[in-house]
Amino acid sequence: MTLLKLRAIFLVLNILLLCNFASSKWTKRDGALNLKQPNLCDPNVKQEAGYFTVNNSDTALFFWFFEARNNPNTAPLLLWLNGGPGCSSINSLYFELGPCTVNSGGNGTTLNPYSWNNNASVIFLDEPANAGYSYGGSISDTSTAAQDIYEFLQLFFKTFPKYSNLTFHIGGESYGGHWAPALASIIQSNNNNTSQNNTKINLDSILIGNGLVNPLIQFQSFPTMACNSTYGALLDPVTCSQMPDNATECAGYIQDCYNSKNPKDCVFAKEYCLDTLLLPIDNLGLNDLDIRQSCAGINCYPKFIDILTYASSSVVTTALGVNSTFKLCNNNINVDFIMSGDWMLPFDTHIPALLDGNIRVLVFAGDADYLCNWYGNKAWTLALKWSGASGFNSASDSKWNTADGTYAGDFRTYNQLTFVKVNNASHMVPHDQPAASLDLFNKWIFKQAL
Repeated sequence: MTLLKLRAIFLVLNILLLCNFASSKWTKRDGALNLKQPNLCDPNVKQEAGYFTVNNSDTALFFWFFEARNNPNTAPLLLWLNGGPGCSSINSLYFELGPCTVNSGGNGTTLNPYSWNNNASVIFLDEPANAGYSYGGSISDTSTAAQDIYEFLQLFFKTFPKYSNLTFHIGGESYGGHWAPALASIIQSNNNNTSQNNTKINLDSILIGNGLVNPLIQFQSFPTMACNSTYGALLDPVTCSQMPDNATECAGYIQDCYNSKNPKDCVFAKEYCLDTLLLPIDNLGLNDLDIRQSCAGINCYPKFIDILTYASSSVVTTALGVNSTFKLCNNNINVDFIMSGDWMLPFDTHIPALLDGNIRVLVFAGDADYLCNWYGNKAWTLALKWSGASGFNSASDSKWNTADGTYAGDFRTYNQLTFVKVNNASHMVPHDQPAASLDLFNKWIFKQAL
């Protein structure tokens, strides 16, 4: 789901968890697997759910897998990773791109006709440990989290070998801008290491939606998004006049973080940058994940309460084989990643090797998101040092029209890299533009022109 804006949401959800689940029993399961074949959400497709233990059995990662509605034996396979860090991918299942949405009151679900499993099988994975239904030892860095996910994938493919030959994609949102490149790099390295006795993963691409990938570059876009975006000026002239200087000072602190990798430097950089470049938007009462909304915290997303209610119901937990307390977002994870310095580190460093290794990269961003806005996401793609950099940077932007002729955004593409700005969409593009995002996803996985 999201990043710092979620502090208020985290707090409310944690209170709800204490109230609703004080009697829940946390149980560590024996063995590597606790698998079920649920019949929820999309009963017309084959499903698998349960846990695989990784990291020397210290961590149990929960997954929920849905086969494609069409051509499941040959359809591509997508692994979806949510952000936070610490937010459950089950939230994206119910709120954005999954096979169903949760009804008002949390008493059932309705099929989603725009689900990304229309033409791809999808694994929704709760990671890192202690996000969603997952549990285990605490971790606080992306590299460890990515290694855990890689171990999960090895177990998944060995347990369900029929899916190991499918074309594989990694999708991530928000902090997925950390997860996806790091995981793809591990897969690429292990695929190239013939001495490893691991299942080769047929990685074709990664997809990053409104991601946090390179704060140094992305945070320089806050003045533009605040004062000169396609939505007009959000701040008063005096505050706007101060923003460029704040952004310059912010860049210096982030560079210190990059140079030293000292958690203290990185934490200071985050606090300074967000206090001077993000807080003015929050102080206006705007939602920094969707500047079209005037709201704060959980009031911006009341549907999350329905999701929490449904995901925690005994009918669902029994069908999925879980008895751990469901955590929509776990603030402890977020804090751990902040304090380790991981939150502010760049992960675009992995991407040139992916691109030059013929692994495609799709970066898309809703135009109404402030926090991980499209200006910043486009900027880091233009700054990449790879063999196609000159071609990508000199390419022109084109209009993206969906299959029905709707103008949905603008894109730039060259060889393996594509950037897309999505019109009238927030931090969570598939929720705001379900038809357009499905059009984008389908065209991407089948290598069709936008």
